[in-house]
Amino acid sequence: MAHSDRILKALESAIKQLDNSISALKDKDENKFSNSVWHTAAELEYALFLLSLTIGNEYNISVKLNPEPKSLSTDQIMLKVRELISEAHKSVRNGDFMNACRITRLARRYIFEVQNSLTGKKHGTRKGRE
Repeated sequence: MAHSDRILKALESAIKQLDNSISALKDKDENKFSNSVWHTAAELEYALFLLSLTIGNEYNISVKLNPEPKSLSTDQIMLKVRELISEAHKSVRNGDFMNACRITRLARRYIFEVQNSLTGKKHGTRKGRE
């Protein structure tokens, strides 16, 4: 299987996990939401790894979050990530691996913000019990 096929498969899996997390968010299932977010992040990391192998030394791409995640609700961030992953998927299909890498890194940064907020909630809950 070629790198581009593996990248596409990872991005498709990320979208599937993201859809699971959006569904869990709507159902207010925090455990499923957290697990699905983690799996989404893992698939994005794998896609970034494969993209880095594909584009080589040009991998050091900076990305700026726009809009800032702190100004968005979690569901808005999740929809933004879905949009970004779809764009990255299209870029890979078109052979534009640099753009796919940039977009995937951006999606990963947004997911990282969601993970940080989940970690903060978890630690805040633990502190409240002690």
